[in-house]
Amino acid sequence: MATRKKTGRRHPLASTALLLIGLVAAGGASAAVGTIANAAPAAESAHTQALTVQDGAELFRANCATCHGMNAEGTEHGTSLIGVGAASVNFQVMTGRMPMAFQGPQALERDPMFTQEQSDAMGDWIASLAPGPERPAEEWLDTSQVSDEGIANGGVLFRINCAMCHNLAGAGGALTEGKFAPPLGDIDAAHIYEAMLTGPQNMPVFNDANIAPEQKREIIAYLHYLDDNPSVGGFDLGALGPVSEGLFIWIFGLGGLVAVTVWLTSKPN
Repeated sequence: MATRKKTGRRHPLASTALLLIGLVAAGGASAAVGTIANAAPAAESAHTQALTVQDGAELFRANCATCHGMNAEGTEHGTSLIGVGAASVNFQVMTGRMPMAFQGPQALERDPMFTQEQSDAMGDWIASLAPGPERPAEEWLDTSQVSDEGIANGGVLFRINCAMCHNLAGAGGALTEGKFAPPLGDIDAAHIYEAMLTGPQNMPVFNDANIAPEQKREIIAYLHYLDDNPSVGGFDLGALGPVSEGLFIWIFGLGGLVAVTVWLTSKPN
């Protein structure tokens, strides 16, 4: 019986089979790594949405303690936050005023550094230290049901309590020592309410005894009305009040009178 002599050469399909096995193995490893990588952000997102008061304490100590102290007791660089309440934390953090970009007469608004969940967790921790103003309920932020009469009443309340700093049109204004009242256009309802409730920086506090929640909602409705109707009285001249109006009269009013006078006197007799 004849026997096949070994040649020592591979089968022609061996290289192809090895290549296919390698590709399958590499693909499986890549899919496994991708699954693990995608699972980590998902777990992190779930954790972010379920932050606890203790998480808020850790966030605060990692980002705010340099100025406000490890237990929010305050330092020479920042005030005590004990008793300011969750509403103050939400306003300062979610408008980007805190942490401050740099030391100055007042904190400036910018994009927030924290998520809403992180801000809520820090606010809950601050609220656990001592009683303070709570974040407003959604019913006081919903202005869709405020009537025209309510909007008009909000305008009256705004002019009585706010216009001396923020301008009749909510355009803002200068204060002393480099401070200013910011413009109030296109601001989130929660931040308007929290500002009235907590009195940030140079602003006085308007608690519920001064301005009731219903009235705060009417003020918010009035400001949102101004967002949609920025110049209900005609050309607003920058909404800067008597400053721009006076310049307009001097430049165009008196300038026009001078021009007419020159034209009249230049006519031959």
